[in-house]
Amino acid sequence: MGPNAYLCTLSEVQTPWIPYSKPYRAPHEMEYLEQVLSSGRTHGDGPFTKRASQLMEDLTSADSVLLTGSGTHALELASWLLELAPGDEVIVPSFTFSTTAASVVMTGATPVFVDIDPATGSLDIEAAEAAITGRTWAVYVVHYGGVAPDMDRLTGLAERAGIQIVEDNAHGLGARWGGRPCGSFGTLAAQSFHATKNIQCGEGGALLINDPSLRARAEVLREKGTDRSKFLRGEVDKYSWIDRGSSYLPSELTVAVLTAQLEAFDTIQEQRHAIWNTYAESLVPWAAQTGAALMSPPEKVDHPAHVFYFLAPDAGYRTTMLDHLHAAGVGATFHYIPLHSSIAGKRFGRTPNPCPATDEFAARIVRLPLWPGMTDAETDRVITRVHEFAPAMV
Repeated sequence: MGPNAYLCTLSEVQTPWIPYSKPYRAPHEMEYLEQVLSSGRTHGDGPFTKRASQLMEDLTSADSVLLTGSGTHALELASWLLELAPGDEVIVPSFTFSTTAASVVMTGATPVFVDIDPATGSLDIEAAEAAITGRTWAVYVVHYGGVAPDMDRLTGLAERAGIQIVEDNAHGLGARWGGRPCGSFGTLAAQSFHATKNIQCGEGGALLINDPSLRARAEVLREKGTDRSKFLRGEVDKYSWIDRGSSYLPSELTVAVLTAQLEAFDTIQEQRHAIWNTYAESLVPWAAQTGAALMSPPEKVDHPAHVFYFLAPDAGYRTTMLDHLHAAGVGATFHYIPLHSSIAGKRFGRTPNPCPATDEFAARIVRLPLWPGMTDAETDRVITRVHEFAPAMV
């Protein structure tokens, strides 16, 4: 059963459906779209791309930002820039979306799946250290829910082992660890602007570049293997094919929406945090009664309210709880199928040690609806439906 198994249409429930996620509509989206359409310049790397890239640099403290067509594109660019090749290994948490590992497999390198820390849902640093071999080239750390692991420890480990860090920060725009923005720790980092993310433009992404020496080649890989970016800046009188690459640019139409969203960042975050805090406060008695564990980010983490989850006491409880919420019109869901047990994970990857925390976390997690614009009445209804589910119902 997939992670969208608990989505349904309005006609399938007796009460109005509360979706798990709903894209935010920023105030200036239509205005900016009209500007692009009226300009006659809808292809990539126009004035909105420049604006949005600067806004991203300001938010993340990245040395530079290249916008992409998706978070997957950003991860692929990162893997090419690290010069991964067959025989190389990259440590990847098993609890993540497929593209974290698929971007490694694309190069011929091998993803090595390791366990997570159940306190964060993110990489278990001891498990990562135990998986390092002479073939390890990098570690891809995923900040699940925008909650990073101990990045001081991970940075120290990477320095001792002589390996690179790439941050999959798809959940973490606006997140911090120890006061420092997530996305600024690794050599490279990937952002997603998928419709389910805090800042969205339907499909979109960004590569954060923290090593300035990689910027020039990243531009080439992103522009179909050509030096067209230099040509557009007047640095060369013609451009040609000089390296591998693909078409990773988003159109100006997409970035116009993204720009409006980034300009509304504070409003979006304020609304998301208000809902997250309401869940965190209102569900404490229920969790104490049932033995569920509420999401509780560590002290050094400033999370972006991307998700609110709890861990049910066991897998059977989780399944019955989701059935209950679904029947009540609440679009709760779960996340992910562990990569080490997936068909492609077994084919392309390696799992040197068991991942019991990942298996347990994936079997017990329940994610509640959370999106800006969600009304107090909708939030209260979700909380009420959760409270209705008592141990006697299992």
